[in-house]
Amino acid sequence: MNWMMTALQGGLDSLAAYLAAHVLLCLVPAFFIAGALSALVPQQSIIRFLGPNAPGWMSYSAAAGAGSLLAVCSCTIQPLFAGIYKKGAGLGPAITFLFFAPAANILALAYTGVALGADFAIARIVLALTFGIGIGMIMAALFRETDVARVAEAQTFAAGEGIPGKTLLFIGTLVALLISGTLKIDLFKAVLFNTEIPWAAAPAIQHTLDAWVPVNEAVGAEGLSLQGAILIGLLVAIGAVAWKGLGLVDNGFNRLTPMALGLIALTLVFAALGIKVGEAGLHVAFTGRTAAVMLFCLILIPLARRFDPWDIQQWLWETWRFVKQIFPLLVVGVFLVGVIRVFIQPEWIRAIAGENTLTANLAGVVFGVFMYFPTLVEVPIAKMFLSLGMHPGPLIAYLMADPELSLQSILITSAIIGKLRAWTYVGLVALFSTVAGLTYGAWVDGTAPGMVAASAVSFVAVVVLTVQMIQNRRKA
Repeated sequence: MNWMMTALQGGLDSLAAYLAAHVLLCLVPAFFIAGALSALVPQQSIIRFLGPNAPGWMSYSAAAGAGSLLAVCSCTIQPLFAGIYKKGAGLGPAITFLFFAPAANILALAYTGVALGADFAIARIVLALTFGIGIGMIMAALFRETDVARVAEAQTFAAGEGIPGKTLLFIGTLVALLISGTLKIDLFKAVLFNTEIPWAAAPAIQHTLDAWVPVNEAVGAEGLSLQGAILIGLLVAIGAVAWKGLGLVDNGFNRLTPMALGLIALTLVFAALGIKVGEAGLHVAFTGRTAAVMLFCLILIPLARRFDPWDIQQWLWETWRFVKQIFPLLVVGVFLVGVIRVFIQPEWIRAIAGENTLTANLAGVVFGVFMYFPTLVEVPIAKMFLSLGMHPGPLIAYLMADPELSLQSILITSAIIGKLRAWTYVGLVALFSTVAGLTYGAWVDGTAPGMVAASAVSFVAVVVLTVQMIQNRRKA
């Protein structure tokens, strides 16, 4: 019975910390961006650059370039992936975008370089770019017939239709809202002014929250702040109001629609505040992030009025559809990760990952699946394991797999592209991450650069030949 309670506590702790710390400023704007991509962007525009028949150099370059600009985790990238995939992007470029964005975006690479060194950052960008495109090409070759049929069946817009300027500006503002809420730079951290809110019960409430959801950095448990608890309450309120306010908006705006949108904007601004519990109450800091989030929320109002009411209805309805499809799986996945993480001891990973062996690199991949950490958090965790004796090879395998193969991400990807495609993707990521770790580990161990390069070229050649054979069989 004790182990059941411990597992339940681990799941609830993981879920509470995730909802409080990571959903609002990254995932909520991502859902709105996905809804805008689905409802407002002409399908032919997506097909032209990312479709299965677009030139490979164009589609995969566009996918990797877009992914490099988004400092988001694997859960946040899922609605964006769903948006471009539904709109007609080819499976290969969409998979490259899904792989590359959380693994090798600009912020993740910069943080990796600072915390672990330039060698790790360079290895991460080179391997992520090479393997991201490779996995995308293999997926495209394996499922080309069904992918072309999917795009042909869904295509409804005339060829050559471009993206209207007002749509680009609107989506650009949503992306700016996402970036301003997640990017960690001094401009957004700067405190514009402080204030004190007397609340005698605040210290006692925080002490209770610390007891309920304790911090444990060794397993990535981040705890639950008073601000986070309030944000969870606001999320519940948003869900209750949006169920009809956004869920029925395709039938027309109703009185709950503006209430839901206003509550979402208020919650985002509240999440961007710096709130700490003091002895006599709350210390509230209005930061550059707070100002930026508030500004972009306000800018969206006149930009939205430039569209027809029907377009806005479709945008909000598509956003809510993505929420219903993805968010429950996210909740279940995060909870299960918390349960499993209770029983996985870091010492086990360190014991088998001290050398650059096949088993050690596979352990790094498995660790990335069940010990998921949000974007950038995996870097200090990696630094900790490096200091405790993990070999750099398995560490690279972990850094490649963690942003891609978290349990909740696997569940969501399966819901978007189907179980067969999703598990094929999982197998390819596991294989490529293991090879990446073995290759980098061999170089660190002093293997002759020529031999390392020859091994890498041989692996790439096998991949290319495999893709070519698949394509030839398809054509035959």
